[in-house]
Amino acid sequence: MDQSRRSFLKNISLTAVLLAGGGFKFLSEAEAGALRRKTIYRFALASDGHYGQAGTASDELYATIVKHINEFHQQHPLAVCIINGDVIHNEKDYLLKAKKHLDGLTMPYYTGKGNHDLVSDAYWKEVWGQLPNLVLKEKHCHIIIANTSNEKGEYLSPDLVWLAEQLEASKKKKTVFLVLHIPQKKWTPNGIDTPAFFELLKKYPNVKAIFHGHEHDQDGVKIENNIPCLFDSHFGGNWGTAYKGYRVVELLDDGSILTYIMNPIEKLNEASY
Repeated sequence: MDQSRRSFLKNISLTAVLLAGGGFKFLSEAEAGALRRKTIYRFALASDGHYGQAGTASDELYATIVKHINEFHQQHPLAVCIINGDVIHNEKDYLLKAKKHLDGLTMPYYTGKGNHDLVSDAYWKEVWGQLPNLVLKEKHCHIIIANTSNEKGEYLSPDLVWLAEQLEASKKKKTVFLVLHIPQKKWTPNGIDTPAFFELLKKYPNVKAIFHGHEHDQDGVKIENNIPCLFDSHFGGNWGTAYKGYRVVELLDDGSILTYIMNPIEKLNEASY
């Protein structure tokens, strides 16, 4: 095994797989390595950078996550990277500073809006060239990024009318992923309960996983209506998991999904679905 491969696989803890036929399984290093050869699409998610939060080294934290994601991308190419909310910590003027760092990513990237991104949708579009509600129509999957906050920082459900339209337009796609900053069930202290959101998803079995930020101390999975709802910890801010990392998602040729956390140079919670 070459050195880069050894470095990539060392200290694996719990590879998780979302199985195409249904179910959830944790894998050994050998099992994960065998599945990875079947990857047809790979992307990364990072959330909660909180640029500008008092008492945090924002520039260092941003530089570090960009460096590690780029290094991962060199060995294991990523189609896109998604920054899933709380790019900044409240102050509008921080957004361009955070963007300067993120522009150093060497793959295409997109941003979702969090409750600490206290700017208007118009300004969000001015900075990022996209609205907070966005659909990435990739060859192997569609990724729907749905906004769950506003300029006041309120915890909201996504726009269910807009979401229903996008899900309907994507119903012929075999795999759809949803990206929401705020979890729509109160599994955690900072989640909210939106039963209508999960009722809507029952109509679309091609939704294979939902990805959340917001809860910095969460890097695992909750299951609702057989849909895995995954958390990706944080890469900034002043609370949460001891490490600051990001999640990688790999779509396999049989429709299964391999996912794991990079913390940021070692794997954690690797699973398939």
